[in-house]
Order: sequence, then C-alpha cells, then structure tokens
Amino acid sequence: MDIQLSDDQKAIDASVRQICSSFDDDYWTECEEEARFPSEYYALMAQNGWLGITMPEEVGGAGLGVTEAAIMMHAATSSGGGYSAASAIHINLFGPHAIVVHGSPEQKQRWLTPLVKGEQKACFGVTEPDAGLDTTSIKTVATRAPGGYVVHGRKMWTSTAQVADKILLLTRTTPKDQCRKPTQGMTLFYTDLDRSKIEVRRIKKMGRNAVDSNAVFIDGLFIREEDRVGEEGRGFEYLLDSLNPERILVGIEAIGVGRDALNRAAQYAKDRVVFGRPIGQNQGVQHPLAEAWTYLESAYWMLMRAAWLYDNGQSCGAEANAGKFLGARAAFDACTKAVMTHGGMGYAREYQVERLFRESMLPRIAPVTEQLILSFIAERVLGLPKSY
Repeated sequence: MDIQLSDDQKAIDASVRQICSSFDDDYWTECEEEARFPSEYYALMAQNGWLGITMPEEVGGAGLGVTEAAIMMHAATSSGGGYSAASAIHINLFGPHAIVVHGSPEQKQRWLTPLVKGEQKACFGVTEPDAGLDTTSIKTVATRAPGGYVVHGRKMWTSTAQVADKILLLTRTTPKDQCRKPTQGMTLFYTDLDRSKIEVRRIKKMGRNAVDSNAVFIDGLFIREEDRVGEEGRGFEYLLDSLNPERILVGIEAIGVGRDALNRAAQYAKDRVVFGRPIGQNQGVQHPLAEAWTYLESAYWMLMRAAWLYDNGQSCGAEANAGKFLGARAAFDACTKAVMTHGGMGYAREYQVERLFRESMLPRIAPVTEQLILSFIAERVLGLPKSY
C-alpha cells in the first residue's frame, strides 16, 4: 500500500502555496476587519486556473478529482488565509457538481466556463431558517409560469451572496405532503441573482468575516425553463452527488487551519523565553502541541482515503463523514492549544491565532453537525436503528 502524494499532487500543493505566499497576515487581517471579500486572492487563483480544478476540460477546467481539490484547499487554508481563503473559492469545487453531472452540454458551457475563468461568482441557496438540516422541509416554492417558474421563499447562511452573480437554488415544485417520498418534489435551478427580486442581508458572525454569510429573501423571482438543472422534482437527488465531496473538502480545510495554528504555536514556543529558557522546552507546552499534531495527521489521512475512494467510484460515505468529524475536532483542538501556548498574546489579533481559533468552530457546525454525523455512522456502519 502506497500512502503518499504523487509528484503531480506535490506540485499542486507547491503551486497553491506559492500563490498564497503573495497574501500575508496583514492582507487577511484587513479583509477580516473590513469584512471585505478577498478579491485579489480570488483573481490570482482564477488566473492560475485553480477555480476549475474539478471542472471538465471542455469548459476550461482541469478535470481532476476530489483528491487533488483536497490537496489544493489544504494548501490554501494552511498558508495563512484560513477559512476565508477556502470559502472564497469553495463553491467552485463542489457546488456546480450537479451541473457537471446533470446539466446539458449547453448549460455546462454557459454556466461553468465563466466560473472557471473567475468572470462570475456563484452562491448556494439550500439552507432555510425553519428547515436547517431537514432539507426536505424547505418552503421556498417555485410555481410554474409561462416560459419558466416564479419563486418565493427564504434562504439562510448563503455564503458569498453579497458578491455573487448567480445562485444555485433548491426549491419545492411539489408540496411535501403530495409526494410519495419527502425527498421528491424538489427542483434545482442555476440562475441570475436578480437583486430587484432578491434581498441579501449580511449576517454578522463570529469569524470568517472576509467571506459574507447572508439571509436571502426571494419575492417573485422569475427563472427561465432553460435555467432548471435536470428534471423537475429531482433536485434533492442531484444534490446528494456533492455531499461527500463537500464533507471531504470542509474536513481537510479545517485541518489546514489547525496546522497553521499549530505551526504558529510551535514557532512562538521556540521564540518565547521565560525564566531563562524557551517555553517550548517545557513538556507542559510540548506535549499538548505534539498531541494536536497526532490528531491532525490521523484526520488528514482519513480524509485522503475518503477522497481516493470517491475518485475511484467506491462507497465513501462513512469515511467522508468520519473524516469531516475528526478534521473539525482536530482543528478546534489545535487552535485552542495554539491560543493557550501564546498565553495573553493569543488573545491579541497581532498573532493571528485568535482569528484561526474563531474560524475553527465553523467546521464543527457546518455543513452538517457532529450529531448527525454520529447518527449516520451509528445507523449505516454499526447497524443501529435510526434515531430521528
């Protein structure tokens, strides 16, 4: 069994790190404090072709797998940008997957090519305030109209909607109580984010403030028939194709955040001298950091295995979910220990670890909670009865 990156994969890691080195701590601090989208970083990633790493070659993408995307995103988050660096480009890697698989050739050219080039930005409209992770209970409704549909509803936690040109939107076209299964009757669209019909309200939040999260209110949005992805009523089914890649990417992005925090803590422990010796000489400092390394390393390889399974067409639900769980926990632990290693200065923005600590809470909550992951593993792996 060969468990190591190939030369091509190492080149991806090195190339992305080279780009990220153009953006220092001051850049990310400024974007965070000004709640400003990292446009310069986004443009440079687009210019170098990284926005299309998983996209088909016929639309200008690289046609690579989730494994390569995971390597790319780990490099981005571990190079100082944290979750702002990840979330600025994250949707390009998993969000359009339904279009790649179920879109027509015309739709792929019309929609994916501008995304790959960085000419358009997209957001993902799925979660709703009254449904949360119970996606089958969404209330956003698309009603048939001449030439298309009219949509009314609300979406919540829609990232990048402040800067997006397009929205991938999940709606109900058939009421839940009229469907044989609750997962039926939902339809997926990819359409213009028409701000005359869509109000976007920014949510003030704890971290990752360079990339906006929003409450979205849709009132009478007309969507053309040709902007529907696949068949009417099968939208939920189409979204399932992207769930495991999303979990893999979120988990490995978290590990990147944790590794950045850990490296900063280790360097501080070497440099900080108290009572005539570096604090890193004390086992009370060494051991927590060493322990954090072990958790991050083990979670990383669990996620790389999940990515390999996905790219090779094998079942990976348990591995993707477990890896996301472990990656998020390991990142939170590493960031917490990094702040503690810095002592009082860990609370100061100057040393960056407080920013990474705030961001490390995000993957423990989104896009799926730890509790649902454990329920999934209990049911699907251990054979226990469904609890919800």
